[in-house]
Amino acid sequence: MHPAASVVFFTTATGAGYGLLGLLGVLGGLGFVSADFWLGLIGMGLALGLIAAGLLSSTGHLGRPERAWRAFSQWRSSWLSREGVASVATLIPAGLFGIGWVLFGRTGGWVAVAGLLAAVGAVVTVCTTGMIYASLKPIAQWHSPYTLPGYLIFSAMTGSMLLNALLQAFAVGATAIATAALLLTFLGWGWKLTTWRYNDALEIATTANTATGLAGGTVRSLEWPHTEENYLLKEMGFRIARKHAAKLRLITQVLAFALPALLLALAFALPRPFAAVLSVLAAIVQFAGMLVERWLFFAEAKHTVTLYYGR
Repeated sequence: MHPAASVVFFTTATGAGYGLLGLLGVLGGLGFVSADFWLGLIGMGLALGLIAAGLLSSTGHLGRPERAWRAFSQWRSSWLSREGVASVATLIPAGLFGIGWVLFGRTGGWVAVAGLLAAVGAVVTVCTTGMIYASLKPIAQWHSPYTLPGYLIFSAMTGSMLLNALLQAFAVGATAIATAALLLTFLGWGWKLTTWRYNDALEIATTANTATGLAGGTVRSLEWPHTEENYLLKEMGFRIARKHAAKLRLITQVLAFALPALLLALAFALPRPFAAVLSVLAAIVQFAGMLVERWLFFAEAKHTVTLYYGR
């Protein structure tokens, strides 16, 4: 599949934003994070900013962005529409939680309820985003048991890394949050390696023979449908060289998992302000690595429509 920059940024930014929002809603609502004005303002601003930037960038892949609002009407059958509804619904409790924290300086009572509802909405929205891809049967690399859990793991991983950076920057760093970010990074690394191994060994059941119903012999096209690239080949027949994919996989492992884990481990051993600087750097590096990971997620996927073109 063609890895459009707008969709790559969308899935990365919203995943991190909803991960951070969910953690702030739970930990703030339960009193594990103090109701500090600047922490709440920057934390909620970063979470909602990433979500808004991601959602706005996703419209760049639409042919008619001004008609994007119509997608909300198909929530009964479309995971894309459900994602839109869930994202808008989540903004209501998230906004109330942010107002209570920043303007009223509290995270208990009704503010805590709003925070917990925002966390639930964040999880639901990430699930709907993952299901957009996991529900597509023509793309075997996405229609697998690894896609939806991967979205949840990466959202929690990047969100916890951002939260740890915020807490370290405000000198209220909690060892539990840093430990969780480190463990989730290793979990995400293992999950990504397992997903790649699954996809590399994947045998696509559909062939030109099964597609035409001609079981005997080998079906081949006498004349190709087009003499040059068309929309389907550009969007669904995108191909990446194996050596380039191997390099990008290595870059993903270094930037998204190995280097952030190393920086976080060093932050454990060093005092402020070094720990804060390393924590912020780990969050930035991991976000960059996840952009590469998302690019590969799209580029390595193969749509069965390319059988029609002999690919």
